[in-house]
Amino acid sequence: MNFMIPVLAAVVGLMLVVFLIVLFVGRKSGGGRRHSKGRDAVLKNAAKALEQNPRDPVALADLGDLYYREESWDQAYKTYGTLTELGRQAPSEFEANLRYGMSALRMGLAEEAFKGLSAAKRISPGSFEVNSNLGALEFERKNYEKAIQLLNQARTQEPEHAPTLRTLGHAFFRVKKNKEAMLFIRKAIDIAPDDKESLFTLAECYHEANQIEQAQRIFNHLRGDPVMGANACLTCGTINLNARQYEKAIQDFELGLRHENIKPDVHTELRYRLAQCYLKVNDIGKALVSLRSIQAENPAYKDVAVLIGKYQELNANKNLQTYLIGPSGDFVALCRKIVIGHFPKAKVKIINIAVNKNEWADILVEVDTPKWSDVMMFRFIRTQGSVGELIVRDFHSHLKDVKAGKGICVSVGNFTEEARRYTEARLIDLVEKEKLTAILNTVDVRVAQAKSAPLK
Repeated sequence: MNFMIPVLAAVVGLMLVVFLIVLFVGRKSGGGRRHSKGRDAVLKNAAKALEQNPRDPVALADLGDLYYREESWDQAYKTYGTLTELGRQAPSEFEANLRYGMSALRMGLAEEAFKGLSAAKRISPGSFEVNSNLGALEFERKNYEKAIQLLNQARTQEPEHAPTLRTLGHAFFRVKKNKEAMLFIRKAIDIAPDDKESLFTLAECYHEANQIEQAQRIFNHLRGDPVMGANACLTCGTINLNARQYEKAIQDFELGLRHENIKPDVHTELRYRLAQCYLKVNDIGKALVSLRSIQAENPAYKDVAVLIGKYQELNANKNLQTYLIGPSGDFVALCRKIVIGHFPKAKVKIINIAVNKNEWADILVEVDTPKWSDVMMFRFIRTQGSVGELIVRDFHSHLKDVKAGKGICVSVGNFTEEARRYTEARLIDLVEKEKLTAILNTVDVRVAQAKSAPLK
């Protein structure tokens, strides 16, 4: 047994040496001293040291570490701010700048956070925590290319860090690199499935890549979300509006407006596009309600004032509404009424009706009165702008082709001076908006009178 005594003595001696080395290294770095003390001891010793030297680097490091671990960000920010001013005198210059930047970040002080993290990066360029957070700050500053560079560095160190992947994907989306954006946003969503904002951005990527079905599927899924729902409804409705699926678009926009706490710009745009849909389905009354609500808040918003001026007149005059925006069949039926009402004491026979797309309709008629008989042609133009000489020339050419004795050209707008001069020496009458409006206001009465009046 005596041979064991030297072995045990050697083991005990070795353990003692190791203990002394660890203790020495811990004291030298300051870390062991900081973490071995209780809170009260740290505060007491730091206060004592700082009373003698307000810029004592070890005391400041002990105090900053305590505040940082307790997440007392304002105190940590002030303490590490002083410590960073000491530069290399700090126990760890890198840690001082990193924690100064992170404390500022937690307090919402973006500029100070950027300053601290930038200094930390100069000291240790490969730090994941620095690159990830500095990349996020560059993203907020809209320096997307710099953000991508920093976040890519962070990603190589922590490939599964969802916030880094998320911000990297969003940065690629901002610089219109949808393929890369989709790659990283999908990875971020796989790790954090509840990230609705990233899901919305993924749908935007699909939309911009013209993958409409995939985009629409995600937007539909998000329409009921309390945060992203209004935006999803706006985008989803716009897709349906562009596809001429007006009823679906109306449902999307109305659903979006039922959300609470909508951003003012989104709320306004939802109403504007809803009004556009109502106009497309000829529900002018509802469209005007939306447009007037926008005008009350923002009179200069887009072309709201112009639309109100145009459509409130249509809303008051159903015949004018039919003339301008009614279906082609209703428009032609109204034109027939105008032709019949134009000759209250004559026998009118419609020979032919020709519709040119949705721009105008030509009606050829035989008119028989006790005093004269003739073939005449009417052209009803639907556009509200100025009608030029070319259209009138075309109409005159048709008159000659069908051997009509006279033409009547009707417009809801007006005729240019060139068009007027062209008709001066020709048998063409021009009917402009003011006269047409008067005709439309009385056309139903005049048609009834024409049908009841005997031919004399």
